[in-house]
Amino acid sequence: MTRSAVFIAALLAGIGPARAEDGYPTTARVDYVLGCMAANGQTQEMMRKCACSIDEIAGHLPYDKYVAVETARVMQDMPGERASVMRGAAWLKDLQEEFRQIQVAADLKCF
Repeated sequence: MTRSAVFIAALLAGIGPARAEDGYPTTARVDYVLGCMAANGQTQEMMRKCACSIDEIAGHLPYDKYVAVETARVMQDMPGERASVMRGAAWLKDLQEEFRQIQVAADLKCF
């Protein structure tokens, strides 16, 4: 491999989804803000409040836990036997409660 090919490969290896220092990729933040705005209003002010909310959540909940909560929420909404396993898991209820408390605190600060 030539020197320039190694350099290009090294550059390409670093390309991926943009992430803040807290590990939350930009796409996750945008997804949260869009959902928040859909529920609360499509205004510039609401965008700022929703962005503040995800920033607060990201400051208190590691991204891997956020992914687990979001995945569980989607799974619990699905019909069938597989989803019932997710509905009954005690550890998942604890994680969802932790998320709910963080989200309430974020809403109190941002809204």
